[in-house]
Amino acid sequence: MTNLTIHNLDESLTNNLRIYAQQHGQTVEEGARQILRLAFSESSQRISGLGSKISKRFTEIGGVELPQPARSLPRQPVNFGETN
Repeated sequence: MTNLTIHNLDESLTNNLRIYAQQHGQTVEEGARQILRLAFSESSQRISGLGSKISKRFTEIGGVELPQPARSLPRQPVNFGETN
């Protein structure tokens, strides 16, 4: 196992980590390990793109139906006086 030391953590972050650990009946060190495991687990690595994350978020709440805009024919290209 490797040791990791992190300097200059915000006090609020340290307090939140302490509270998280207490709520889960863990030491602060074990709480930090659990958070790191979850952050870098395989399931979180599979969904990496922003679009995928947005899709996952809306899928969890049942999805959203967006209206489809009306389509029109493409515009004709501009003729700059060139002859074919």
